[in-house]
Amino acid sequence: MTAVPVLDFAAVLVFAITGALVASRAQLDLVGFAFIACLTALGGGTLRDLLLDRNPIFWMAQPAYLGVACAAALVVFFTAHLLESRYRALIWLDSLALAVAVAAGAGVALSLGQNPVIVILMGMITGCMGGLMRDVVVGQVPLVLKQGELYVTAAFAGAATAAIAHPYVPEPLYALAACAGMTWILRAGSLHFGWHLPVYKSTPPKS
Repeated sequence: MTAVPVLDFAAVLVFAITGALVASRAQLDLVGFAFIACLTALGGGTLRDLLLDRNPIFWMAQPAYLGVACAAALVVFFTAHLLESRYRALIWLDSLALAVAVAAGAGVALSLGQNPVIVILMGMITGCMGGLMRDVVVGQVPLVLKQGELYVTAAFAGAATAAIAHPYVPEPLYALAACAGMTWILRAGSLHFGWHLPVYKSTPPKS
């Protein structure tokens, strides 16, 4: 499945930029930028490969992924101050990275002949875990857990789209494109229109 390395590179690049933007908001030094960028860009894919027992892990097999993440961190280190709103840029770039990474994770699982449940889980892990690690390390409320927004739900819907569509399309790329599209539409709709699922609200006990 030749689309998977392309999706992995795209996800690494965009997630690295979001990691570097978070580092800029935390006012870290250049090494801190590179660390957070690499953690964000490679964290989800690393966990995916460990769970799928892929050997070697994707960025060890092709160190260019590390180079892309570090280059993105370097560029953002010198240009982040030019952005009018780094947080707004962060959340929209993160939505794009989520869509691409979910498709990459689902694509890897499909290429290994995994069943639909594993395809969905690998898509969600690849898409969500890097950003979760990024936000936890810098002490921010993770975007993945932000109340009233579709994030994990968007990743689930996108990965499920890939798993469902895969047997019925002539090329795996179509299923992955549908996956990325579904993920991004739901995430972007949540950011722009406020789409969300009902959240649990506890009621005080009656006296």
